[in-house]
Amino acid sequence: MESPKNPEIDVNKTEGGASNSVMDNLLGLLRIRVKRGINLAVRDVRSSDPYVVIKMNKQKLKTRVIRKNPEWDEDLTLSVTDPNLPVFLTVYDHDTFSMDDKMGEAEFDIRPFIEAVKMKLQGLPNGTIITKIQPSRSNCLSEESCVVWEDGKVLQDMCLRLKNVECGEVEIQLQWIDLPGSRGL
Repeated sequence: MESPKNPEIDVNKTEGGASNSVMDNLLGLLRIRVKRGINLAVRDVRSSDPYVVIKMNKQKLKTRVIRKNPEWDEDLTLSVTDPNLPVFLTVYDHDTFSMDDKMGEAEFDIRPFIEAVKMKLQGLPNGTIITKIQPSRSNCLSEESCVVWEDGKVLQDMCLRLKNVECGEVEIQLQWIDLPGSRGL
């Protein structure tokens, strides 16, 4: 099979021409369960029809639109090549006849979570707290966030306070997925 003439679209070549598949740079997958919105700002006459957009690097994923009290309970999965990059979360109000209104945004750091995953823990009792992250001016946490061991997995629940809006929080949960053939942590 002949490789494309345009090197910008050949994912198997680096600048030096060496083979570099996407899997060589992939550490694994970050599953973000977008649980629910709390006290979201109203952007329509009586209520809003919110959805969440998650971005990391060039990846962009979104939940479905939920009417009124948003309980998405929806999993979005990002491919992680650099755990130092922040993840951005934006809530929008879906509008049929005009541009969707922004209902706030937050960003979060996955490094404490990744460090806990790297410990390769085994056999801990359910609910064991591995580490705690306190809310601060440098993060969007509205309350303490714990990285815990649950059912053989490392999980982190977060309640993110939305910025650039009068009110609103979004609850999410992080889970790591090792991918066979990836570089791994």
